[in-house]
Amino acid sequence: MQISILGAGGFGCALAIMCANNGHTVHLWTNSQPEVEALNRDREHKRLLPGVAIPPAVEITLDLSPISRAELILLAVPSFAIREVSHKAAAQAPAGIPVACVAKGFEPETYKLLADVIEEEMPRNPCVILSGPSHAEEVGRGVPTTIVAASRSRAAAEMVQDELMTPLFRIYVNDDVTGVELGGALKNVIALAAGISDGLKIGDNAKAALMTRGITEIARLGVAMGAKSETFAGLSGIGDLIVTCTSMHSRNRRAGIFIGEGLTAKEAIAKVGMTVEGYTATLCAWRLSQQYGVDMPIIRETYKVLYEDKDPKDAIKDLMNRPKRHESEVIWLLSK
Repeated sequence: MQISILGAGGFGCALAIMCANNGHTVHLWTNSQPEVEALNRDREHKRLLPGVAIPPAVEITLDLSPISRAELILLAVPSFAIREVSHKAAAQAPAGIPVACVAKGFEPETYKLLADVIEEEMPRNPCVILSGPSHAEEVGRGVPTTIVAASRSRAAAEMVQDELMTPLFRIYVNDDVTGVELGGALKNVIALAAGISDGLKIGDNAKAALMTRGITEIARLGVAMGAKSETFAGLSGIGDLIVTCTSMHSRNRRAGIFIGEGLTAKEAIAKVGMTVEGYTATLCAWRLSQQYGVDMPIIRETYKVLYEDKDPKDAIKDLMNRPKRHESEVIWLLSK
C-alpha cells in the first residue's frame, strides 16, 4: 500500500519505520528543508529516535504531490498545524481514501476537536482518529503497542485496522470519535498535574488520586459533549492516561515536574524544548468546562497554575479542601 505520512517528527518517523518494515511504500513529508536534509543524510531522527534506522522504502521530501497516489494518509503534525496541513493535503488527496490523525489536542483558537477540523478541510475523505498509549519512542523500536482507531465511518476504521495492524501494533476499532479524542487530549492536562505532583515530591498517594479523579473529570465532560462513558475506561482513556502520567517519555509530565520544582509554565515548556500539548489543552478544557457547565476542579486548578501563576501548593490545598462529595458520579450528579 502507498501511505503518505505528513509530519516527520518523532511519531511521523516512528509510523514511517513501522509501515515500511511491514511492506508498505511510504512517503514522509515535512515542510522543513533542514529536516529533510538531516533525515535523508542520517536515515534516522537523531534527536527523537536515535539509533532507529529509517528504511530505504521511506521517501523523505518537501514535495506533497505523492499524496495524489496515496491509498492512506496519516497526519502526524501537532494539533495547532492540523488545519493548515489538512488544507494543503485536500487539493491532492484522492477522494474516499481515509485520513488518519495521531495528534492529540484541540484547535487552539476554536477549541474544536481535530476530527471536526479535518472533516471541514477534507470533506471528501473519511477521518480516523488513532489514539491510545503509544509513545513514539517505543512504536519506532517495535515495542508491543495497542491503540484505538475511531471513526464515524466503520469501513474507514476497519481499513486502517487491516493495513496498520501488525503482531507488535494491535488496533481496536471504535465509533466514539468524541470520547476517543477527548481522552487523548485531556490526559495531557492530567499528566501535567501529575508531573507537578512529582516535582513537588508529595508522594504516590496524591498522584494516584490525581489520575483517578482526573479520568472522572474527563469522562464527565465527555458525556456532556456526547461521548460514551465506557470509552474513558478503555485504551484512549485510562490507558493513555496511565502511560502519560507515569512515563518520562511524556513531555507533559516532564513539563509538570519542572513546574513543581519551581519553574514557571513558560520556563518549563522551554526547558522541555518541544511541543507540550497539555498547555494549550488546559486552556481549551477550562473553556469547555465553562461552556458545558461541567465541574472540573483538577482542570480548573491546573489552569490557574499554568495561566495565572498560582502556587501549585495552594492549588493542592484548595483541591483537598473542597466540599464533601459522594464518589459515585451518578449520586453526585443527582445531588446537585
